Amino acid sequence: MLPDAGTVPAVPGPEGGPSFGTSGVVGQVSELPADSAELRTRAEAEAYVASVCFKHGPPRYVGVELEWLLRPADPARSAELADLLGALGPHAPAPLVPGSPAAPLPHRSVVTVEPGGQIELASPPTEGLGALVAAVEGDAAALHARLAARGLTPEPRAADPVRPARRLLQLPRYRAMERAFDRNGPHGRSGMCSTSAVQVALDAGERADLPARWAALHDLGPVLVAAFANSPLLHGRRTGWKSSRLAAWLALDPARTAPPTSVDGDPARAWAERAVGTPLLCVRGAGEWSTPEGVTFADWVAGRLPGRRPTVADLDYHISTLFPPVRPRGFLEVRYVDGQQGADWALPVAVLAALTARPAVVDRVREICAPARLRWTSAARHGLEDRVLAAAAVEVFSLACAELPALAPPPALLARLVEVTERRVAAGRCPADEPLPGEPPAGVPLETLEIIPSPTEGAFP
Repeated sequence: MLPDAGTVPAVPGPEGGPSFGTSGVVGQVSELPADSAELRTRAEAEAYVASVCFKHGPPRYVGVELEWLLRPADPARSAELADLLGALGPHAPAPLVPGSPAAPLPHRSVVTVEPGGQIELASPPTEGLGALVAAVEGDAAALHARLAARGLTPEPRAADPVRPARRLLQLPRYRAMERAFDRNGPHGRSGMCSTSAVQVALDAGERADLPARWAALHDLGPVLVAAFANSPLLHGRRTGWKSSRLAAWLALDPARTAPPTSVDGDPARAWAERAVGTPLLCVRGAGEWSTPEGVTFADWVAGRLPGRRPTVADLDYHISTLFPPVRPRGFLEVRYVDGQQGADWALPVAVLAALTARPAVVDRVREICAPARLRWTSAARHGLEDRVLAAAAVEVFSLACAELPALAPPPALLARLVEVTERRVAAGRCPADEPLPGEPPAGVPLETLEIIPSPTEGAFP
């Protein structure tokens, strides 16, 4: 998620250089409206979304946001915000420490804090996979050293296996989110406060290639969710899901988090219609923010909320409250992969970069993944025990191994991808199938926490 004050800005390039997708925008307009401009019609709002959310140009940059749950020295207690902010020092986000310089880490990654105290490292967009891995490894080491000095270590799972959900950030955005998500049950608090992900940022690509890249990233989703599932426990219970993190997110507010049912057609038009047609999470204001129920942004534009009409800045903020598996922010933000243990965060980055580097490979990915499309629920529940997903995963990972050398990856990363492909993916296993020290082994009965992300589950043939 974005910081409390965030909208949906383009990410700046390294050393003040280009940002993701610098050659223009899909549906480009000669001049964008000012943030304070009022929106009068749904068509006007949709045109704005389509104009800013998909920048096009040759795919050159890759970036990543890494989230970690933190484990105190006493695993029974939760990390305290004061300890966390003290560890961050000059890197602490300004919304949490007024006057903080919010200094980037040595390789220019930025640190933010999530509602439950998860720490997030956001890299700058970087040209070249090798350069990205080197920069993020350096910044992650510097960040973790600061945390370790306060007795805080990264949790290797993508969902908190021990502690209940507890929101540490007392900011208006997160208080409003909690109230809104509570209407649908407890999973909003779990998703906000007790999960972590690897989020990969890729250029949208040339205008002609954008529809296929957009579709391929969605088609890959269930396969990569299954292959990288890493959250079998949540709040001290076995959930029955390999990716409890994704199950919680799909359950907490489907209008906001569900994958699209179709990725055919014009991505910009489809995203604009979805964004403007999604219910508001909150409306910013003085003091406590309101959380209108069942009112879409289109309804607000049409005057169905008392008071002022929405502005462009309100629409930017509304977009920042949408959390689908792939979110366009000028670039394409892939949000569906569980947080990984140690240096394995680089594996999903490498796979996605390799499989989107050439149009011919994108087309082949779509062919491989066709039988597994839309199997999101089965991927989260069963991982690679789903035979359809397992068959697609073997082909997808083998293709990634073949394509990755062209991106000049660090040798250790290529070797690790080959190892994971041969020893884990080919065996139909994911990280959730490998118990960590102190965890009960898979198959040991625990109290199951049922998470139902949709009325109908994906088939498991």
